[in-house]
Amino acid sequence: MSRIGRKEIIIPDNIEVIINTSQIVVKGKRGQLSYSISELIEIETNNKIIKLKQKKTTQKAQAIHGLSRSIINNMIQGVSKGFEKKLVIQGVGYRSQMEGKSLVLNIGYSHPVKIEPPEDISIRVENNTNIFITGIDKEKVGQIAATIRSVRPPEPYKGKGIRYENETIKRKVGKAGK
Repeated sequence: MSRIGRKEIIIPDNIEVIINTSQIVVKGKRGQLSYSISELIEIETNNKIIKLKQKKTTQKAQAIHGLSRSIINNMIQGVSKGFEKKLVIQGVGYRSQMEGKSLVLNIGYSHPVKIEPPEDISIRVENNTNIFITGIDKEKVGQIAATIRSVRPPEPYKGKGIRYENETIKRKVGKAGK
């Protein structure tokens, strides 16, 4: 049985959770998120606590049990606190800036790269090299951060490129001189 799925989800006071037969809606001060629940999972609620149970004991039900619990927990965290990812640009002449709501990256290509975020995701730039991505949906925040990083991933010789804040790059030694 899934150990993650067995954990209880505690609902904070300022969060409202609406559970229909196959849909869960979480409302908070930052916004609203919804998730459709699999028919293999059963939800029990009582006084600010949500418990998930499997209807069948199959391998698929076990996998979806932990996944559903994690997604619902992330929804509750998202509408109460939100999620943030920080990217750092390293390299001589590499910089970023905002044009309206879109992010413009000048990172060594012959043309600037524009990235349009979804409506519920906000991007801000500090010092032309630090990019902050914030939003209530953890999956979307992570996907936008991965998309921005994939434009110029860090290379192992000089470490130039776009990397996550805490990411360490394994450096390689260059050519040996004669």
